[in-house]
Amino acid sequence: MKEQNTAKGVLLVAIGASSFGMLASFVKLAYKGGYTTAEVTLSQVLLGLLCVTLINTLRKKPADEAKASSKDIRQLILAGTSMGFTSVLYYMAVSYINASIAVVLLMQSVWIGIVLDSIATKTFPNKLKIVSVILILSGTVLATNILASEIQLDIRGVIFGFMAACSFATTLFASGRIANHLAAPKRSMFMLCGAATIVCIFVFVTQIGPNNSEIMMNFYTSFSDNTTGIRDFDWSIFYGWGLVLALFGTVLPPIFLNMGFPLTGVGLGSIISSLELPASVTVAFFVLGEKVILIQWTGILMILGAIVLMNSNLLFKKKSTEVIE
Repeated sequence: MKEQNTAKGVLLVAIGASSFGMLASFVKLAYKGGYTTAEVTLSQVLLGLLCVTLINTLRKKPADEAKASSKDIRQLILAGTSMGFTSVLYYMAVSYINASIAVVLLMQSVWIGIVLDSIATKTFPNKLKIVSVILILSGTVLATNILASEIQLDIRGVIFGFMAACSFATTLFASGRIANHLAAPKRSMFMLCGAATIVCIFVFVTQIGPNNSEIMMNFYTSFSDNTTGIRDFDWSIFYGWGLVLALFGTVLPPIFLNMGFPLTGVGLGSIISSLELPASVTVAFFVLGEKVILIQWTGILMILGAIVLMNSNLLFKKKSTEVIE
């Protein structure tokens, strides 16, 4: 029975991680359709929030389910702001660099999370984690093919991608420590409220505001000379790419991951969730026609190997426990 539950958990986590991995390619296609970063992020977050709210409202709640206190709600909304920053920064990165490169940069959240955990616990990382960090950084150099003389990485995309990784690591760090006594749909709903707040501010500052106010336009151009996205908001994205982005970026991943992780455990679940990386690169290769050479696949395998290595203690501990039982 335990083996069946574990297999079910592996499948659920794999679906959730792969769904999120496909997202960058869909964003690229939305950009090719003429939509802006503001339109992409707003449609995904608002439609995702609507779906999660409906799920939370319609689901059957047990009689003893914990209720959210005002402190829980404040903390979850605050933690959710990092989700909003991740979406904005990640999609801005995708607008400048290949989807396959963007997801490699996003995966830097693994070692950034180690740093955050070390700061929070005031402990130095063990040798296993240090080796894992070195593998991730080395794999990133290969996966981005940055050493090749012909490679041309837009520095803006690299910066946005790394900032997205920092924000994503913050999201994961906060998600594992805030209001864990609440049901997953309820936690997701409040966190998405925080994400929606950040995205709405971004949309107003970068598109709606400058398009309707000379003062806001002057403010915007003091930071950027790219005014191609300053136009009327195209609401058609909400019944087009917005539905796809919300499904694969906001609805499916948290549902399947929250269902799968309790069955797999943290160690095995973390390893399976790293399928996000090869899924993203593979979809970018077949759907967008992005070139991925052997040295880049080598780097990707190194990053995946580092994630397996970092979770090996938890994984082997789980297996040994099952043998004893």
